Amino acid sequence: MAPGLEKLTRELWIKAAVFALLVLNAGIYLASGTFSDGLDSIAWLTLLALFELETGLAPILRTGPAVAIVHAIRLVCVAAIGIAAAGYLYNSEWLDAANSGLWIAVVALLEVGVRRPAAVAAQRARYTAAAATLYAGLLAVVLVWLWRGEWFDAYDAALWLMGFATIEMNVLRARKAG
Repeated sequence: MAPGLEKLTRELWIKAAVFALLVLNAGIYLASGTFSDGLDSIAWLTLLALFELETGLAPILRTGPAVAIVHAIRLVCVAAIGIAAAGYLYNSEWLDAANSGLWIAVVALLEVGVRRPAAVAAQRARYTAAAATLYAGLLAVVLVWLWRGEWFDAYDAALWLMGFATIEMNVLRARKAG
């Protein structure tokens, strides 16, 4: 197998494994977590799948009528995430609320990266600094969950970091190709 093809195959297997584990985690949250946990998991899983489709597997989703459908679904997901975040705040689950806020900011940054690549290229240093700051905050949340002995939450958050890192790689690859 050619080295480039081998790398692509390995990446696809890693993405599939991370996504499968996140689906399993969503099922666990739906079965044993709070309403906010279940809603949050399903909404984020849908967002991750849409970003993967749009940035990696099917760039055709960025044009034509499919883009309106993707945006509508993404809007519903963001509303669901907002409801879940409000639930976290209502239940005084501050770490979950902070985690949601950081992820919402990451998605906003990804939206800019996907929709306005020229603007991002013009402000590369600022975009990179913002992304690094947000991901550092998310890593800090993982470490706090570990420190508190909340192993499943830490494991789940680390998986989400891996999942969205693959999206960032798609965006970077598209920038280099374009």
